[in-house]
Amino acid sequence: MSKYTNHSINHRFTDHALKGRGAVSNQVGRFERFNRESFDDGWNSPETDQIDDPFASGTQIPTSLMVDNSKKIITFNQSPDVPFDRSINPYKGCEHGCVYCFARPSHSYWGLSAGLDFETKLFYKPDAVDILEKELAHPKYEPAPIAFGTNTDPYQPVEAEKKITRNLITKLTECRHPFTIVTKNQMVLRDLDILTEAAKYKLVRVMVSVTTLDHKLANKLEPRATTPQKRLQTIQALSENNIPVGSLTAPIIPAINDHEIENLIAAVKEAGAESAGYILLRLPLEVKDLMKEWLDHHYPNKTNRVLSLISQSRDGKLNHSTFGKRMSGTGAYAAMIRKRYNLALKKHFGSHFNPEDRVELQRSLTTEYFTPPTPKGGQFNLL
Repeated sequence: MSKYTNHSINHRFTDHALKGRGAVSNQVGRFERFNRESFDDGWNSPETDQIDDPFASGTQIPTSLMVDNSKKIITFNQSPDVPFDRSINPYKGCEHGCVYCFARPSHSYWGLSAGLDFETKLFYKPDAVDILEKELAHPKYEPAPIAFGTNTDPYQPVEAEKKITRNLITKLTECRHPFTIVTKNQMVLRDLDILTEAAKYKLVRVMVSVTTLDHKLANKLEPRATTPQKRLQTIQALSENNIPVGSLTAPIIPAINDHEIENLIAAVKEAGAESAGYILLRLPLEVKDLMKEWLDHHYPNKTNRVLSLISQSRDGKLNHSTFGKRMSGTGAYAAMIRKRYNLALKKHFGSHFNPEDRVELQRSLTTEYFTPPTPKGGQFNLL
């Protein structure tokens, strides 16, 4: 029986962190006409509130699943800031609960909150493989590496039950189609059989996101993701199985984890990573308020410092979406992070960080073995 429910929670505010969740509130989505905020009207007793309030301290909010009925599964982009032009996100929303996730605002398109809704109300495609087969079999389709984990983690906890990611990469490997994976979950090792087969044909590269080595910080920052030590073990296991693996520090958060840069690079290199890269914290749309609430709750004495350094790196704003600037930032602080990162890379990898390196890593995968699938009810090629 599935542990996931169809329960829902209201758009409400809470003033405390909830067990196993990252966001501190459930703000109404930016496209909604009305904003709703809870307040004490004096009618309920503290005892009643504790029982009935789904946001009561210590409460565990269940994760609910809904079907995504969209007709496409491969998403194309023309962004110069990313090394791929197409991606697949097996799930919308992410149970890992990373408060900084730049994908959170996408939940507003569903009339949901970028806060707790994003990590408790998930969407999945039960017919994902069938749709993928049709798209790969289209006569005009030209293969190139498909990126997994660009928006939400393909190996978040729900994957253990639904296996959408496993089924998709199985189909891609059968078709000899290249793909990349970004994850912060040790569950990727469950699919070693598929990844090992894909690696034989230069079809796969995995990037493991290691944001901090501090277990306590990770528990607050990424409450349902794999622990830092297990992520390093994941890198080691992938490397030992000859699966190309690198690491991302995504994101670097001023005054929160920036002091760990050198130790992080040393740790992932020792674990077996072939490359490393980083992204400076981005705060688009609703994420700005969610991050501020998180800081106010967990690090109230650092809130102003963190926001000031972000502003200094975003041309005086908390977010800057300009291509070429949004990933690494501008200004003195961003330059200092870049210099520290490059020095650490030179020491441990003998290289420096260059966004173009990510493009070269993609090009190391090949499409020469690609064989389009025959869709159900379709015909084999004559030649």
